[in-house]
Amino acid sequence: MASLKVKIKDLELKNPVMTASGTFGYGLEFADFVSLSDLGGIIVKGTTLEPREGNDYPRMAETPMGMLNCVGLQNKGVDHFCTCIYPQIEKLGTHVIVNVSGHSPENYAACAERIAALRAIPAIELNISCPNVSDGGMAFGVTCAGAASVVKAVRRVYPKTLIVKLSPNVTNIADIARACEAEGADSLSLINTLMGMAVDIERRKPLLSIRTGGLSGPAVKPVALRMVYDVAHAVNIPVVGLGGISNATDALEFMMCGATAIEIGTANFIDPAVTTKVVRGMDEWLDRHGVADIRDIIGAIR
Repeated sequence: MASLKVKIKDLELKNPVMTASGTFGYGLEFADFVSLSDLGGIIVKGTTLEPREGNDYPRMAETPMGMLNCVGLQNKGVDHFCTCIYPQIEKLGTHVIVNVSGHSPENYAACAERIAALRAIPAIELNISCPNVSDGGMAFGVTCAGAASVVKAVRRVYPKTLIVKLSPNVTNIADIARACEAEGADSLSLINTLMGMAVDIERRKPLLSIRTGGLSGPAVKPVALRMVYDVAHAVNIPVVGLGGISNATDALEFMMCGATAIEIGTANFIDPAVTTKVVRGMDEWLDRHGVADIRDIIGAIR
């Protein structure tokens, strides 16, 4: 068997397959379908400093080759996570990573600081696609200055592995990647969802309650691959690739484009066992091609 181990700064993964935030709950919801300890890591649903109700329904819409969502980061807040959720997931047998969201750099930092105190959580993933309330609602992640402000604030208080999740709704994602690296990001994950819309022609209204939502699934994969390639060649820190990964072939494509690890998202809704199938499929491909270590294919496409 080939070695599937990869490393993101101090975070050692038994294999490169992780779950994307918002698509795998807290991991416990999928325990009947997969052995959670077989995964490289689980990135749990978005967590904020205060509880959030999320957006009104309808919040999801199916599209050709994907889905739209505008859930709106519904969660019970970091205090609830620390006291009620954390005790249930601290011994899952794999790395549990918390996705952190906020509405100001200070708000992000306060949430991250609470999570830093949890011994069994080795890393966080910053969702910088959130709206900056002091800047008219523009997402932090769409400007270099906005992205850098969040990373800088969190880096001051968070000593563990810091992954920053990049928005694809930008002109030059490489510039924003470099800005995050300069402020202390240990890794970058991409892509977050692309903004999209769906329409009900009978009602003559948008299908989603707030008109637009994030597009995910196989439809976004070509865009994600290109952006992963661009970012991997722009920074000197590990990249985590996601966006439309449905099988081992997809995962290997991302790694050949420069990703050290990958996340599986929308495909979990279609096949709740897809993550472990991808792990096995990657291992089988490496064996068939005589590759002893999966790290040998990272960035194979120049």
